[in-house]
Amino acid sequence: MARPMGPRFKVARSLGVNVFDHPKALNRGVKPQKKISEYGKQLREKQKLKAYYGVLEKQFKIYVEAAMHSKGNSGEKLVQRLEQRLDNMTYRLGFASTLRQARQMVVHGHILVNEKKVDRPSYKVEVEDTISLKEKSKSIAIFKDSFTSTTTNLPYLEKNLNDFSGKLIAEPKRDQVPIEVTDSYIIEFYSK
Repeated sequence: MARPMGPRFKVARSLGVNVFDHPKALNRGVKPQKKISEYGKQLREKQKLKAYYGVLEKQFKIYVEAAMHSKGNSGEKLVQRLEQRLDNMTYRLGFASTLRQARQMVVHGHILVNEKKVDRPSYKVEVEDTISLKEKSKSIAIFKDSFTSTTTNLPYLEKNLNDFSGKLIAEPKRDQVPIEVTDSYIIEFYSK
């Protein structure tokens, strides 16, 4: 399983944004920025989006090409597709406190989609799909605490605390996704 394994806080400081949603990520401050070229801006936005979702270059390129061939705004389609990854949905619903933990939960088989075990973090969650914890996993304290303590305030997700499940009720719109990225730069970067 391929995933980014480098120093996370160093990446966050160089990008100038807390892409890993960790409270200590920017404690040492942000790396000072020199004058940056147009290409540099595009590259930085691409690196930011890859870091937000924990995707490597090869897989990211596949997402970009699919977004460029789809109808509608390519940048919005790219973010929408990345947001609908199973590992990200698991994180957004609050099953895990970090994206890395969510990815591990999926790979280890703790997550069910429509009552079927899915162990691929890149699985695309469709509208009306129900994501839940496996019956055995509901007794694990860390999963229970994480799910009950976090509140989901995203309009495209619905959370059910009674049976440890959540549902994607609508496709995420770009302005609803809580990330700081200029997606048009990414499409320009790959259009060359």
